[in-house]
Amino acid sequence: MRQGLQFFVSILLARLLSPEDFGLLAMLYLFTGIAGLFIDSGFSSALVQRQDITPADESTVFFFNLGAGLVVALGLCWAAPWIAAFFEQPVLQGLTYVMALNLFLGAFGAIQNVLLTKTLNFKLLMKIGVVASLLSGVLAVILAWQGFGVWSLALQTVVSTVITVALLWRWHPWRPQWVFSFTALRSLFRFGGFLLLSGLLDTIYTRLYSVMIGKLFSARDLGFYTRAASTQQLPVSVLTNVLNRVAFPVFSAAAADKAQLARGVRKVLRTIMLFNIPAMLGLMVVAEPLVITLFGEKWLPSVPILQVLCLAGVLWPLHVINLNVLMAQGHSNLFFRIEVLKKIIGVVAIGVASFYGVLAIAWSQVVVGVLCFLLNAHYTGVFLGYSAWNQTRDLLPYLAVSVLMTLAVWPILFYSTLSPAAQLGLISGVGALIYLLACRLFRLAAFDELWGLLARRRSL
Repeated sequence: MRQGLQFFVSILLARLLSPEDFGLLAMLYLFTGIAGLFIDSGFSSALVQRQDITPADESTVFFFNLGAGLVVALGLCWAAPWIAAFFEQPVLQGLTYVMALNLFLGAFGAIQNVLLTKTLNFKLLMKIGVVASLLSGVLAVILAWQGFGVWSLALQTVVSTVITVALLWRWHPWRPQWVFSFTALRSLFRFGGFLLLSGLLDTIYTRLYSVMIGKLFSARDLGFYTRAASTQQLPVSVLTNVLNRVAFPVFSAAAADKAQLARGVRKVLRTIMLFNIPAMLGLMVVAEPLVITLFGEKWLPSVPILQVLCLAGVLWPLHVINLNVLMAQGHSNLFFRIEVLKKIIGVVAIGVASFYGVLAIAWSQVVVGVLCFLLNAHYTGVFLGYSAWNQTRDLLPYLAVSVLMTLAVWPILFYSTLSPAAQLGLISGVGALIYLLACRLFRLAAFDELWGLLARRRSL
């Protein structure tokens, strides 16, 4: 629900603001992403993974986050003039100050967020997220309407963080004790430290595009790429958030029983791909009418980028699942080594692709995605006997049915004379119907399980 609300707000802002406005803020993604990782330092995942944490552990991490948040924020402020000079965009100096403040404020709510995740209390997390997204979104739309440009996006981020932190403290009973244990910090860092390094590599890789495009091309080009990426990530992020919040704690609880864990991983994979594959291929088909309908024709250059990124998004949940298997079993050092290799591959791919344009950078994500899946799944095969081939074999029926749906609806895009909005509705409706009928006809396992579950609930 929160993602849907955020997407709706982004639609309004996309119509009120220019691609350059979104591109300017995106230029800071790499710097703020790295800063946020240093503030957390992998301790959040360590608190979730460890089953015997104490109030002293929680308080220690809380005070560490505050101290690290202050240091990192001051460091960003110090670097602000150099960041603005690097991109030759003076406005980035003030934007960096605002985003540094946002990072420091966010550190105040980290522990409550971890505890809610550990206890699987996603209802409260969703409630807080919806309130924060709604209020900050309304403010951003008003500011954009009044001509504040990129500042409406920056202030939206800060206000959302302030509201989130305030509600976490209001609705969660946890309060820090006046204790700080270096012993607890070292113990947690033995697990979280590798995740910090892995996260740094992942952030540098996944957000390197913002630096490459912003520096080599323009804020406008970066705005188009960012719009395509955020649109593609809407369905992916919903599934990824569910996986990260549910799979890691659940996999951690079952880590001692490898057979049970393997069965759980296989079931999660089939269920997630039942939704993700048709969502990505369907989004690829309706990219043009969707962009015109939601964001306006000024965003049309983002369409081919969106279509390519949808291909990359097909495999994304598999990365999350396989990496959660490693983390749940405590292999954070192996996790780190895998991330090093993957990110070397990814950085080289982006570097080479940058010579050929923005669309080539998007294609590099597809190539890297396939290679990274094979690497991630290899170790799931080693530890659980569920290899890349077995995973591919399990998802092939869902891929085949999704491709069938795609081929059936694509002619509507080329031969219909309907408006973009009508095309979007018709293709979505027909595609969903074809996919559901095909799943039922071919008796796909995940679909039958969900169908049976819904039938039992209706009978109660």
